[in-house]
Amino acid sequence: MNRSDEPTPDSLEAAAEDFLQLRPRLFGIAYRILGSVDEAEDVVQDAWLRWQGTDRSVVENPGAFLATATTRLAINVAQSARVRRESHVGSWLPEPIDTSMDPHVGAERGEALELAVMFLLEKLNPVERAAYVLREAFEYPYDQIANILQLSQANTRQIVSRSRKRLSAERREPVDTAELRRLLEAFLAAAATGDIDALEELLSADVVAYADGNGMRGVARVAVMGALRVARISTFAKRFIPWDEYRIVEVNGLPALLTAKEGVTTALVTITVGRDGIDGFYWILTPEKLRAYERSSHRAVPRRP
Repeated sequence: MNRSDEPTPDSLEAAAEDFLQLRPRLFGIAYRILGSVDEAEDVVQDAWLRWQGTDRSVVENPGAFLATATTRLAINVAQSARVRRESHVGSWLPEPIDTSMDPHVGAERGEALELAVMFLLEKLNPVERAAYVLREAFEYPYDQIANILQLSQANTRQIVSRSRKRLSAERREPVDTAELRRLLEAFLAAAATGDIDALEELLSADVVAYADGNGMRGVARVAVMGALRVARISTFAKRFIPWDEYRIVEVNGLPALLTAKEGVTTALVTITVGRDGIDGFYWILTPEKLRAYERSSHRAVPRRP
């Protein structure tokens, strides 16, 4: 590069300003596609490096350029991550994030952000996931999504429509956050006292519990189904999940239960609710994923049980 071609401080400052304004959206796109805080942060960093090395004088729309770069990078990472996730021991759940405090995600629409929905998104291939996220969470027009994914508009519409249908068959109706908090508190009280009857009353008959422990001792490696089985394992939870304090926190836009032992987070639990009670549990126990949540959260003082 000749000295005359080198970027001036002013041009780099302008590039950084454009990027920082767009960064929350870029992180939101990458995180929803990947389900990983660390991977999303790496993708955003790679997008910044591309932005630095681009002839920005010919870029008419920085937002479109960076969204395209971020999405394509995230798709590449998602494709390579499949092998790693297949070797994960037990259920693989997305990394949780504190949307009450984290500006990267909280400012965007909630679609494709709830942990249960992101778990369902894993059933889509990376291109399908990207198309769904861009349309449902960020309301990109179909022509722009088609350009980003290098597909025809007709094919893009079909992908989004097909993805909607696959997810809608399993998605629950929204539940008031106050009701979610009440059910979490009631679940914890019943589980802590070993009251199986009280637990069963909170659960849907076809409730399913997923636990992400990546091989941790005592953690179920397959989904546990049915009210009685889920109630029974819930009463044993404290035997393999040490905790002496808890609090209700916001995880991916909804209330969740956080447990800790001597100030160290030991579990995050989110739920979904159907017409006849709690119909889904998502237990995040893998230490690396709990640390990812902590990095996004300003810790408050937990309450003691």
